[in-house]
Amino acid sequence: MSFVKELSSSLKSNRDEANAIPMKAYMKNKYVFFGIKSALRKSILREIINVNKVELKTDISEITQTLYNKPEREFHYCTKDVYSRFKKRNYNKTDIGLIEFLITKNSHWDTVDFIAKHILGQFLIEIPEMRDKTIKSFSNSDNMWLNRSAILFQLGYREQTDFHLLSQLCIKHKSSNEFFIKKAIGWALREYAKYNSKPVLDFVKRTDLKPLSKREALKHFI
Repeated sequence: MSFVKELSSSLKSNRDEANAIPMKAYMKNKYVFFGIKSALRKSILREIINVNKVELKTDISEITQTLYNKPEREFHYCTKDVYSRFKKRNYNKTDIGLIEFLITKNSHWDTVDFIAKHILGQFLIEIPEMRDKTIKSFSNSDNMWLNRSAILFQLGYREQTDFHLLSQLCIKHKSSNEFFIKKAIGWALREYAKYNSKPVLDFVKRTDLKPLSKREALKHFI
Protein backbone atom coordinates (compact mmCIF):
# COMPACT_ATOMS: atom_id res chain seq x y z
CA MET A 1 0.00 0.00 0.00
CA SER A 2 1.80 3.09 -1.28
CA PHE A 3 -0.30 5.47 0.78
CA VAL A 4 0.54 3.75 4.07
CA LYS A 5 4.25 3.54 3.23
CA GLU A 6 4.50 7.17 2.17
CA LEU A 7 2.53 8.43 5.14
CA SER A 8 4.59 6.35 7.57
CA SER A 9 7.84 7.60 6.07
CA SER A 10 6.78 11.23 6.15
CA LEU A 11 5.45 11.15 9.70
CA LYS A 12 8.60 9.43 10.96
CA SER A 13 10.86 11.92 9.21
CA ASN A 14 8.99 14.81 10.83
CA ARG A 15 9.20 13.37 14.35
CA ASP A 16 9.72 16.02 17.04
CA GLU A 17 10.44 14.65 20.49
CA ALA A 18 10.15 18.08 22.08
CA ASN A 19 6.51 18.21 21.00
CA ALA A 20 5.83 14.51 21.61
CA ILE A 21 6.38 14.71 25.37
CA PRO A 22 3.72 17.37 26.14
CA MET A 23 1.33 15.89 23.56
CA LYS A 24 1.55 12.52 25.28
CA ALA A 25 1.08 14.14 28.69
CA TYR A 26 -2.00 16.03 27.47
CA MET A 27 -3.58 12.71 26.50
CA LYS A 28 -2.83 11.27 29.97
CA ASN A 29 0.06 9.19 28.58
CA LYS A 30 -2.41 6.87 26.85
CA TYR A 31 -0.67 7.07 23.46
CA VAL A 32 2.72 7.60 21.89
CA PHE A 33 3.19 10.54 19.54
CA PHE A 34 5.56 11.53 16.79
CA GLY A 35 5.16 15.07 18.09
CA ILE A 36 3.71 16.48 14.87
CA LYS A 37 1.32 19.36 15.42
CA SER A 38 -2.03 19.55 13.67
CA ALA A 39 -1.18 22.02 10.91
CA LEU A 40 1.90 20.12 9.77
CA ARG A 41 0.15 16.75 10.05
CA LYS A 42 -2.69 17.95 7.86
CA SER A 43 -0.26 19.38 5.31
CA ILE A 44 1.64 16.09 5.16
CA LEU A 45 -1.59 14.14 4.79
CA ARG A 46 -2.94 16.42 2.07
CA GLU A 47 0.17 16.01 -0.08
CA ILE A 48 0.17 12.22 0.22
CA ILE A 49 -3.56 12.00 -0.47
CA ASN A 50 -3.10 13.98 -3.68
CA VAL A 51 -0.80 11.35 -5.19
CA ASN A 52 -2.68 8.32 -3.88
CA LYS A 53 -6.33 9.10 -4.55
CA VAL A 54 -6.98 6.04 -6.70
CA GLU A 55 -5.63 3.69 -4.06
CA LEU A 56 -7.60 5.45 -1.32
CA LYS A 57 -10.81 5.13 -3.30
CA THR A 58 -10.35 1.42 -3.95
CA ASP A 59 -8.62 0.24 -0.74
CA ILE A 60 -9.88 2.64 1.93
CA SER A 61 -11.11 -0.08 4.32
CA GLU A 62 -7.84 -2.01 4.26
CA ILE A 63 -5.83 1.21 4.61
CA THR A 64 -8.01 2.25 7.54
CA GLN A 65 -7.45 -0.97 9.46
CA THR A 66 -3.72 -0.94 8.79
CA LEU A 67 -3.22 2.64 9.95
CA TYR A 68 -5.44 2.33 13.00
CA ASN A 69 -3.46 -0.63 14.27
CA LYS A 70 -0.27 1.45 14.41
CA PRO A 71 0.68 2.82 17.83
CA GLU A 72 1.38 6.49 17.14
CA ARG A 73 -1.59 8.79 17.65
CA GLU A 74 -0.95 10.79 14.50
CA PHE A 75 -1.79 7.68 12.48
CA HIS A 76 -5.18 7.52 14.19
CA TYR A 77 -5.88 11.17 13.40
CA CYS A 78 -4.95 10.65 9.76
CA THR A 79 -7.10 7.51 9.60
CA LYS A 80 -10.32 9.19 10.68
CA ASP A 81 -9.71 12.04 8.24
CA VAL A 82 -9.14 9.87 5.17
CA TYR A 83 -11.86 7.37 6.03
CA SER A 84 -14.51 10.06 6.49
CA ARG A 85 -13.46 11.73 3.23
CA PHE A 86 -13.24 8.68 0.99
CA LYS A 87 -16.30 6.84 2.35
CA LYS A 88 -18.66 9.82 2.27
CA ARG A 89 -21.55 9.16 -0.13
CA ASN A 90 -20.16 5.64 -0.61
CA TYR A 91 -21.11 3.75 2.55
CA ASN A 92 -22.64 0.29 2.53
CA LYS A 93 -24.23 -1.70 5.32
CA THR A 94 -21.17 -3.82 6.02
CA ASP A 95 -19.15 -0.72 6.93
CA ILE A 96 -20.74 -0.66 10.38
CA GLY A 97 -18.25 -3.31 11.52
CA LEU A 98 -15.29 -1.09 10.66
CA ILE A 99 -16.99 1.95 12.20
CA GLU A 100 -17.44 0.05 15.45
CA PHE A 101 -13.77 -0.96 15.27
CA LEU A 102 -12.76 2.70 14.96
CA ILE A 103 -14.87 3.68 17.97
CA THR A 104 -13.73 0.87 20.24
CA LYS A 105 -10.00 0.74 19.40
CA ASN A 106 -7.62 3.46 20.57
CA SER A 107 -10.64 5.13 22.14
CA HIS A 108 -10.61 8.60 23.57
CA TRP A 109 -12.52 11.81 22.99
CA ASP A 110 -10.00 13.16 20.46
CA THR A 111 -10.92 10.43 17.95
CA VAL A 112 -14.33 9.17 19.07
CA ASP A 113 -16.10 12.53 18.89
CA PHE A 114 -15.07 13.03 15.26
CA ILE A 115 -15.98 9.45 14.38
CA ALA A 116 -19.39 9.72 16.07
CA LYS A 117 -20.32 12.90 14.20
CA HIS A 118 -18.58 12.67 10.84
CA ILE A 119 -18.43 8.91 10.26
CA LEU A 120 -21.22 7.20 12.22
CA GLY A 121 -23.52 10.17 11.70
CA GLN A 122 -22.88 10.27 7.95
CA PHE A 123 -23.20 6.49 7.65
CA LEU A 124 -26.67 6.62 9.22
CA ILE A 125 -27.73 9.48 6.96
CA GLU A 126 -26.78 7.41 3.93
CA ILE A 127 -28.23 4.15 5.27
CA PRO A 128 -31.13 5.23 7.53
CA GLU A 129 -32.57 1.73 7.74
CA MET A 130 -29.53 0.83 9.88
CA ARG A 131 -30.16 3.57 12.41
CA ASP A 132 -32.45 1.96 14.96
CA LYS A 133 -30.57 -1.34 15.10
CA THR A 134 -27.16 0.34 15.29
CA ILE A 135 -28.05 2.90 17.92
CA LYS A 136 -29.83 0.32 20.05
CA SER A 137 -26.77 -1.93 19.90
CA PHE A 138 -24.33 0.89 20.69
CA SER A 139 -26.52 2.27 23.45
CA ASN A 140 -26.90 -1.14 25.09
CA SER A 141 -23.20 -1.91 24.90
CA ASP A 142 -20.92 -2.16 27.93
CA ASN A 143 -18.44 -0.02 25.98
CA MET A 144 -18.73 3.57 27.15
CA TRP A 145 -17.42 4.97 23.87
CA LEU A 146 -20.16 3.23 21.90
CA ASN A 147 -22.68 4.71 24.36
CA ARG A 148 -21.18 8.17 23.84
CA SER A 149 -21.25 7.75 20.07
CA ALA A 150 -24.94 6.83 20.17
CA ILE A 151 -25.67 10.04 22.05
CA LEU A 152 -23.51 12.22 19.80
CA PHE A 153 -24.07 10.84 16.29
CA GLN A 154 -26.70 13.49 15.46
CA LEU A 155 -24.42 16.45 16.24
CA GLY A 156 -24.27 17.46 12.59
CA TYR A 157 -27.98 16.97 11.94
CA ARG A 158 -29.02 20.41 13.20
CA GLU A 159 -32.76 20.96 12.80
CA GLN A 160 -33.12 17.46 11.34
CA THR A 161 -32.20 15.92 14.70
CA ASP A 162 -34.62 13.26 15.94
CA PHE A 163 -35.17 14.80 19.36
CA HIS A 164 -37.36 11.96 20.54
CA LEU A 165 -34.50 9.53 19.96
CA LEU A 166 -31.98 11.90 21.55
CA SER A 167 -34.14 12.41 24.63
CA GLN A 168 -34.63 8.66 25.03
CA LEU A 169 -30.88 8.11 24.88
CA CYS A 170 -30.31 10.87 27.42
CA ILE A 171 -32.86 9.32 29.78
CA LYS A 172 -31.32 5.90 29.36
CA HIS A 173 -27.86 7.11 30.35
CA LYS A 174 -28.75 9.97 32.70
CA SER A 175 -27.68 8.06 35.81
CA SER A 176 -24.24 7.24 34.46
CA ASN A 177 -21.31 8.44 36.52
CA GLU A 178 -18.98 8.37 33.52
CA PHE A 179 -17.67 11.87 32.86
CA PHE A 180 -17.76 11.41 29.08
CA ILE A 181 -21.37 10.23 29.15
CA LYS A 182 -22.54 13.09 31.36
CA LYS A 183 -20.69 15.53 29.12
CA ALA A 184 -22.10 13.97 25.94
CA ILE A 185 -25.69 14.31 27.15
CA GLY A 186 -25.23 18.00 27.85
CA TRP A 187 -23.36 18.63 24.61
CA ALA A 188 -25.94 16.91 22.42
CA LEU A 189 -28.80 18.77 24.08
CA ARG A 190 -26.99 22.11 23.84
CA GLU A 191 -26.29 21.64 20.13
CA TYR A 192 -29.92 20.87 19.31
CA ALA A 193 -31.06 23.82 21.41
CA LYS A 194 -29.32 26.11 18.91
CA TYR A 195 -32.01 25.12 16.40
CA ASN A 196 -34.96 24.36 18.67
CA SER A 197 -34.53 25.54 22.23
CA LYS A 198 -37.98 25.02 23.74
CA PRO A 199 -38.08 21.20 23.76
CA VAL A 200 -34.57 21.12 25.20
CA LEU A 201 -35.44 23.54 27.98
CA ASP A 202 -38.61 21.60 28.76
CA PHE A 203 -36.71 18.30 28.75
CA VAL A 204 -33.99 19.55 31.07
CA LYS A 205 -36.58 21.01 33.42
CA ARG A 206 -38.55 17.79 33.79
CA THR A 207 -35.64 15.30 33.68
CA ASP A 208 -33.40 14.43 36.60
CA LEU A 209 -30.09 14.91 34.80
CA LYS A 210 -26.71 14.86 36.46
CA PRO A 211 -25.49 18.39 37.34
CA LEU A 212 -22.75 18.29 34.69
CA SER A 213 -25.21 17.27 31.97
CA LYS A 214 -27.60 20.01 33.00
CA ARG A 215 -24.89 22.69 33.08
CA GLU A 216 -23.64 21.71 29.65
CA ALA A 217 -27.14 21.62 28.18
CA LEU A 218 -28.00 25.07 29.51
CA LYS A 219 -24.64 26.74 28.94
CA HIS A 220 -26.01 29.16 26.32
CA PHE A 221 -29.03 30.03 28.46
CA ILE A 222 -27.23 31.00 31.66
